[in-house]
Amino acid sequence: MFQRYVAIGDSFTEGVGDELQGGRLRGWADLVALGLAAASDAPVSYANLAVRGRLLGPIVAEQLEPAISQAPDLLSICGGGNDLMRPRVEISYVIDLLGQVVERGLASGAHVLVLSGGNPSRHLPMGAVMQRRGDRLAEAARDAFVRPGVTLVDNWADALLADARFWSVDKLHLNALGHTRVAANVLDALGVPVPAGWAEVEAAAGDRVQGTAAYYREYVLPWIGRRLTGRSSGDGRPPKRPTLELVDA
Repeated sequence: MFQRYVAIGDSFTEGVGDELQGGRLRGWADLVALGLAAASDAPVSYANLAVRGRLLGPIVAEQLEPAISQAPDLLSICGGGNDLMRPRVEISYVIDLLGQVVERGLASGAHVLVLSGGNPSRHLPMGAVMQRRGDRLAEAARDAFVRPGVTLVDNWADALLADARFWSVDKLHLNALGHTRVAANVLDALGVPVPAGWAEVEAAAGDRVQGTAAYYREYVLPWIGRRLTGRSSGDGRPPKRPTLELVDA
C-alpha cells in the first residue's frame, strides 16, 4: 500500500472539468488519493504539481524534480495530450520524455504510474487527427511501459470513457463522472478496492455541444488565440497542492 503519492502532469491531472462548489478542482488524482487513504490503515499523504496547458517538456523540466524531492512511493505521470494538439508532434519524443520520468521515478524508489488520457476524438473539431496521433502514442506507451515497477493505465483504450456523458461542455476535459471512472481504473490497476458508490456519481448536464457557434466562440477561438500568441491557460498558475499533505479519508 502506498503512503506518499505525488502526481505530475497537465489539466487532466490538475482536475479541470471536475469543479466543486467554490471553484475548487478535484479530479481523478484527488480521488485516487482518497481511495488509497480509505484502503490504508496508515496515514496517506498526497501532492499534486500538475498545471493546465503544460506541454510534456515543461512538465518534466518543472515538476519532476520537485516531485522526486518529496520522496514519493507512488509517482504518477500523464502528459503529452497538449503536444498531440500542436501542428507537429513526434511520438518518439513524447515517449522519450515519459521514459525519463519513469527512469527517474524508479531510481528514486517510487512505483511509477503512467496514464494515457481518455479519448475525446469523436467530440472534437479535427478529431480524426487526434485519433490517429492518440492511437500511435497509446500503442507506443504499451510497448515501452509494461515493465516491473510501472503500472500503465490505458484510459485511451477505455471505450466506455469515450462516451459523451463522461466529458465536460468543452468536449476536451473529463467531467466529474469521467474523472471518477479514471480514478476507478487506476485503483483497479493498483489492486486497491474502489470505494462503493463511485459508479453512482452523476455528470453535470452540458448545455453546449460541439459544432454550435457558442461552442466555437467560448472554447475553440480562445484556444486558437492562445496558440497564435504563445500563451497557455496555465500561465502564472501555481500547482494546487505543491507539497505532500495528509489525506482525510
